[in-house]
Amino acid sequence: MGRVIKFCAISNAGDMNYALKVFDEIPKPDTFIYNTIIRGYLNSGLTKDCIILYSQMLEKEVYPNKFTYPCVIRACCNGNQIMESRQIHAHVFKFGFGEDKFCLNNLIHMYVNFESLDDARRVFDKMLNKDFVSWTTLITGYSKLGFLDDAYQVFESMPERNSASWNAMIAGMLSACTGLGALEQGGWIYEHINKSGIEVDSKLATTIIDMYCKCGCLDKAFEVFNGLKHKGISSWNCMIGGIAMHGQGKAAIELFEEMQIQMVAPDGITFVNLLSACAHRGLIEEGRHYFHLMKQVYGIEPRMEHFGCMVDMLGRAGFLEEARKLIDEMPMSPDAGVLGALLGACKIYGEIELGEEIGKRVIELEPHNSGRYVLLANLYANVGRWDDVARVRKLMNDRGVKKVPGFSVIEMDGVVSEFIAGGRMHPESKDIYAKVDEMLKCIRSVGYIPETDAVLHDIVEEEEKENPLYFHSEKLAIAYGLLKTKPGSIIRISKNLRVCKDCHQASKFISKVFDREIIVRDRNRFHHFKNGECSCKDYW
Repeated sequence: MGRVIKFCAISNAGDMNYALKVFDEIPKPDTFIYNTIIRGYLNSGLTKDCIILYSQMLEKEVYPNKFTYPCVIRACCNGNQIMESRQIHAHVFKFGFGEDKFCLNNLIHMYVNFESLDDARRVFDKMLNKDFVSWTTLITGYSKLGFLDDAYQVFESMPERNSASWNAMIAGMLSACTGLGALEQGGWIYEHINKSGIEVDSKLATTIIDMYCKCGCLDKAFEVFNGLKHKGISSWNCMIGGIAMHGQGKAAIELFEEMQIQMVAPDGITFVNLLSACAHRGLIEEGRHYFHLMKQVYGIEPRMEHFGCMVDMLGRAGFLEEARKLIDEMPMSPDAGVLGALLGACKIYGEIELGEEIGKRVIELEPHNSGRYVLLANLYANVGRWDDVARVRKLMNDRGVKKVPGFSVIEMDGVVSEFIAGGRMHPESKDIYAKVDEMLKCIRSVGYIPETDAVLHDIVEEEEKENPLYFHSEKLAIAYGLLKTKPGSIIRISKNLRVCKDCHQASKFISKVFDREIIVRDRNRFHHFKNGECSCKDYW
């Protein structure tokens, strides 16, 4: 009977309903039978039923074993049953499984999932027999939630191991550093790799290169890349893509040519990165050349991403009709990314008729993406069509679409601080806002004039328009950087949205007046501000 239930409840070819009918016929099901049904519920996504059956099991005085709790804990985790999870935690110890590593590892995972890292750490610290899963679950949890200092402290105390699993864990930590722009933490991990003699495989090498590229340190990325004995296609692609993000189109092309000399065959990702490099630098002829080379020489059929890069490149350069023609000739229906690139170009060049047509299509493709509505509304606002602006905003409200709040992060001494526009949650906010005032006063004296077009167009008074610009998240982050770093040191900032015109202009002035290099990574690319200029040459 137990075998029948096991087959029906948890095998791919089973039938959970039949398993439950058999279960109901058993007068005194034992722990194995209960565990099987609980696992079947879990596999079927019926998390509440797992917990209910566990309760019934206790009522029937059928005692759980160490195989019961991993499934019940997972059910709490998957079903977001926070209160129940704490009771299950107590039961793990009550029934004598407080030293079972499988139960405890699942508890750590559960608390990480609930973002209760203090609870996860308490379970971890009390474990007598930690295994690789214990360490990596906690470290990954800290990393993903931005507590990189804690992640690194646990990482440093982890027993030395050199294996594929070890490398995967390190790669996960580096990816978290990449997402947060935490160069200092990523650098510490890389130093640890070197000191420990850990073998750097192709995947880990690519992750290290990606981290340095996306944290704004191309020199270190090149150092790692050039030090590789064997460069796989992923390493070449990562380096070319990193250079492209920094707006160094010619350098990306040179590296691609070197790749060809080394007889490394490019793939579709290579050409996405190469075309992106051309788009960021306005290299139109080169972009057209490589788009055709991809098809004619390497036999790689363009995918949606390639068309998106080409439309972006042509649109930014003002070749709107050519971009529109390319979209019409695509062998597949354009997605929101491709159409959105053309919509952005229409906004730049004030092409209202084409922009309106494309904007409506993009909104229907991505009805919950607030950026699409805002772009179309701003396109209307630029030509004074305020009724249409109001209509777009009403559509947003009717659909419950909220504008994504912008935020910027900056890393200081291994701690990542996050700023939102106008936010005052930072413990040093009083000093930060005073620095912003000083900063803006200084750059006004040398010619800075706020770009009020960057603010919503239905705010009429110029003074009211300027006020929100003062406290954009990147200005707060830059002010904090000026306060906390030594004169002459680089300020590195990551932003979740595209840098607005005003902050771009202000950053150029700040870099000159305060004699600082400011590196800002926005949603699309890097901006290196130095001596009053930006690496993008105002082409972004």
